[in-house]
Amino acid sequence: MRIGVDIGGTKIEAAAIDSAGNIVLRQRVPTPASDYAAAVEAIAGVVEAIEAEIGLHCPVGLGIPGTISPATGLVKNAPNSPFNGYPMDKDLERRLARPLRLMNDANCFALSEAVDGSGAGADSVFGVILGTGCGGGLVFDGEPVRGRNAIAGEWGHNPLPWPDAGELPGNRCNCGKNGCIETFLSGPGFAAHHNAATGEHLTAPEIADRAAAGDAAATASLRQYESRLARALASIINVVDPEIIVLGGGMSNVSGLYEAVPKLWGRWIFSDHVETRLVPPRFGDSSGVRGAAWLWPEDAGAQG
Repeated sequence: MRIGVDIGGTKIEAAAIDSAGNIVLRQRVPTPASDYAAAVEAIAGVVEAIEAEIGLHCPVGLGIPGTISPATGLVKNAPNSPFNGYPMDKDLERRLARPLRLMNDANCFALSEAVDGSGAGADSVFGVILGTGCGGGLVFDGEPVRGRNAIAGEWGHNPLPWPDAGELPGNRCNCGKNGCIETFLSGPGFAAHHNAATGEHLTAPEIADRAAAGDAAATASLRQYESRLARALASIINVVDPEIIVLGGGMSNVSGLYEAVPKLWGRWIFSDHVETRLVPPRFGDSSGVRGAAWLWPEDAGAQG
């Protein structure tokens, strides 16, 4: 038995997961918005509540926004959360009195889908988050790739490749630059571009629903999104050449992407034939806690 914790800017979700990947118990609490000490206590509290109910002391893995900087030992790249600038792993290890394993939440998503999700059996899986932001994680032979600077997979903060004139210089990103992939392919980015073109004020799901119903303007925006996603993923394939790309986040629910994007991306991929598959997630929102739990090996073992 292992416990995985998916820590977001608005919620903390924890689950006890058995060796077969079944979620035995799940709990969710709000993330204290701007109070780091309270957030650490909330994370520890939900772990302890699960352990009290199942009667076991478990290995704990955590998926966090951002990552621990190898240079400073502090959390970096965690927007809209109280964690930046703190030694979150050390503070939680002291609070829970045990070693922990911690990794970026997109890496946890990719690991979950690689272990027994839509990428099971593949030697290389790139997991993509198309949600409030654009995260990514890379798994080779069942092991997540962290990278020398702990930023492997952060594709969302590269510029949109092969832009046309109308895509330059691009909208301002939370990272401080213009034209990042995230500003085009996140849910809010998709909505911002549609709304700027049409004068409407719709959310990403509303635009997708209108496109499915045949609305011309929404359909045009979705075709544009497909082109941008195809270009962005083509650049990943050119560098990493993964066997499978798994989409997660809210935009992964747009079913047409899985057929449309692979039909487009060959134009930008440096190969005569593309075998990489684009697939939906098996576990969806549950991949965060599952991947965090899988940071521990099967033989880690819980204690009574």
